[in-house]
Amino acid sequence: MVRLLARVRALQSFVGTEDGANLLAGYKRAANILKKELPSAPAKAGALASEAPHDATLRPSPEHGKIQLSYTPEKAEADLIAALDAAEPAAADAVAGEDFEAAMAALATLRAPIDAFFDSVTVNDPDADKRAARLALLARVRDAVHNVADFSKIEG
Repeated sequence: MVRLLARVRALQSFVGTEDGANLLAGYKRAANILKKELPSAPAKAGALASEAPHDATLRPSPEHGKIQLSYTPEKAEADLIAALDAAEPAAADAVAGEDFEAAMAALATLRAPIDAFFDSVTVNDPDADKRAARLALLARVRDAVHNVADFSKIEG
């Protein structure tokens, strides 16, 4: 109960900030795109409706951190991947240590890369590999946020 209360307080405080409000907006945009494009998709990152997580377009690679794309990503796309590669473990470590303010701070680092991604990258690209990879990237955003708090329950 105490842990839940600490998480709720950290979430309330974070969502009340400009970074929190903008991250919430970016999260909702990502979640809505995923809901529309992959209505029967599993909730885990990289998992398309009939595919395993990190399919052929998202192979593990030491050269590109956690994923290797089958194409050269746009700058904003690469920046979001890098931001997620840093924020996901930081947020997970903070949650494991019950430091929910630090978890929210880790998520806050995603705000600018998410904004830039939506401003300059076409998610529904005609190229199937790009589209699948970008949808998987949005699923990573959604899942990174869900690992800290279920933003889908927040109105606004």
